[in-house]
Amino acid sequence: MTDESNTGVPQAATGVSVVGPGEGETIVLGATRMRVLEDGGTTGHRLAIAESVLPPHTQGPPQHRHAEHDEGFYILSGTVRFTVGEEDHDAAEGTLVVVPPGTPHTFANVTDRPARMLSTFTPDFYVQYFRDLQEAMADGRPLTPEANIEAMSRYATGPAA
Repeated sequence: MTDESNTGVPQAATGVSVVGPGEGETIVLGATRMRVLEDGGTTGHRLAIAESVLPPHTQGPPQHRHAEHDEGFYILSGTVRFTVGEEDHDAAEGTLVVVPPGTPHTFANVTDRPARMLSTFTPDFYVQYFRDLQEAMADGRPLTPEANIEAMSRYATGPAA
């Protein structure tokens, strides 16, 4: 929650969030596992943070653009291929990739080893997209491209093509 006090400027909540190893909300998207470390509840909805594990040879989402939020990716282990428009960037451990609104992008793990990355979303609302995908894939249902695009559209995101 925020408090505008006498300045008219939103102030951060006074609580501190501490999420230990193995804690946080787990979102399962097929073989990919995402652990939500901060969903925006502590940051006045300015920032969300998640850790994702991409198994070997995992394709990411279709190339897309966000209209209202920045997305950041810090590679903790392995290598993740980011495709930005027509250009590929292989991001190894220790690499930071920041995608501003309007930039077409996708990512995949094209290697034989798992990859782990920390993602940021500013503002936080895109975390709900992953929750929506998990619901769409409940009980082993496959995610159709149409369902994915519809879910993206609820969060100011659409296909890049």
